[in-house]
Amino acid sequence: MAQAQTSSSSSGSSAGGLGRLIGVGLLLAGVVLLALGAYLGPYTYATSTPGKLTVETCTVDYKHRGTSSSSSRKRTKTKWCYGTFTATDGSVKDLNAELRSDSLHQRGEVIEALRTGETSYQRDSGWVGSIAVGCAWWFGALVPLALGLLCTATGFAFGGASDFNRAKGAVAPGLLSTVYTLLAMGAIGVVLSLLVMFFA
Repeated sequence: MAQAQTSSSSSGSSAGGLGRLIGVGLLLAGVVLLALGAYLGPYTYATSTPGKLTVETCTVDYKHRGTSSSSSRKRTKTKWCYGTFTATDGSVKDLNAELRSDSLHQRGEVIEALRTGETSYQRDSGWVGSIAVGCAWWFGALVPLALGLLCTATGFAFGGASDFNRAKGAVAPGLLSTVYTLLAMGAIGVVLSLLVMFFA
């Protein structure tokens, strides 16, 4: 009997160690997502060159994903517009600019654009759009942060119902509700941010 208890305790402690290791990894992933949100959102917008792209032509790029069987292959469709980018302040003029577009524009149409690198461009959705991009990443970061907090505090290692019940019994008062709140905030925040990005 004592041997069985020892074996159970040893297996619980090893699962707890694995859970805490997973928790640290999730917390680090959450921090990385927070940093990506800041970089891809407000930072990129603030350091980009605003201007206009005068469309020369637009094309659709088709790519197939999946196995070689035609029935199981999925086709993705990406729209690209090419033309001349002119910076608002006149500092840059690129005759061979290209950017990913949400629609096919006619020749001569003008698209508000940002020059984010030497040869990279994106649509200019303004500060609202850039903050929405950052918020989508930041709210998304709440999910691994919440799960990382749970795993680090309790040793939860995603080992099924028994592992969850063990972690639930070891959880500090209020921690589980905090985790649930963070998960809900993350999910709702991502959806709202994506809606703002879509309409921006």
